[in-house]
Amino acid sequence: MSIRCTGEGRTLQAALSGEVDHHRARALMEELDQLIDSTAPRSLTLDLSEVTFMDSSGIAVVLRAWRRVGELGGELRLTRVPAQAGKVLRAAGLERFLTLEE
Repeated sequence: MSIRCTGEGRTLQAALSGEVDHHRARALMEELDQLIDSTAPRSLTLDLSEVTFMDSSGIAVVLRAWRRVGELGGELRLTRVPAQAGKVLRAAGLERFLTLEE
């Protein structure tokens, strides 16, 4: 699991890779928290194209990032969502308040 960041100002893109599961969720949340705290993004796009597996812990990671960015008046989007991760996120109903782009 890793995060690569690009962007300027308060518009960021973060690419997640590897497994987003209960073994890695806490570390991923902490890394995203640091990113959000240090940049206060108005827009954060999470590119999930390199995520190889996601379980329900991935829902917690996404919800935490959404809440943290929202507290700063920003917006979170998910792009290049793999089929398996999309299935998990949609089963939780996240598409009702998040943009999920395949």
